[in-house]
Amino acid sequence: MSEALGGKSMNVSMDAANVYREDVYTDRKVGTIRCMTPVNPDGSTDSTRGILFLGETQIMTPMGALPVSFEIPATTLAEAIEKYGESAKEGIERTVKEIQEMRRQAASSIVLPGAGGGLPPGGLGGGGKIQLS
Repeated sequence: MSEALGGKSMNVSMDAANVYREDVYTDRKVGTIRCMTPVNPDGSTDSTRGILFLGETQIMTPMGALPVSFEIPATTLAEAIEKYGESAKEGIERTVKEIQEMRRQAASSIVLPGAGGGLPPGGLGGGGKIQLS
């Protein structure tokens, strides 16, 4: 694996104090709710931390389906189901804003010669009398 990272070693380890059991619920139409129950390293439920609810859905774009993930502020599955639509709407709006910002940044980026685009070093190299240096 260190060969793939250019000779740098990679320290990959789980945080034993931050482990969750994951249960997935779906209506098979709109999306899923992931119920993340905190557990101790021995697998028993950790009652000192709260359950997390994460929603997932997708939106269709000209490039295909785009997955959207979002947190659902809830303490029970029933509450998460009730708040799914509102949370999904907020997640989709956030995702659309992020895409618009990425498009804006890409449109305003400056292309430098020799940096993957633009003119090659020394100009176009054609037969004209004007030379770029």
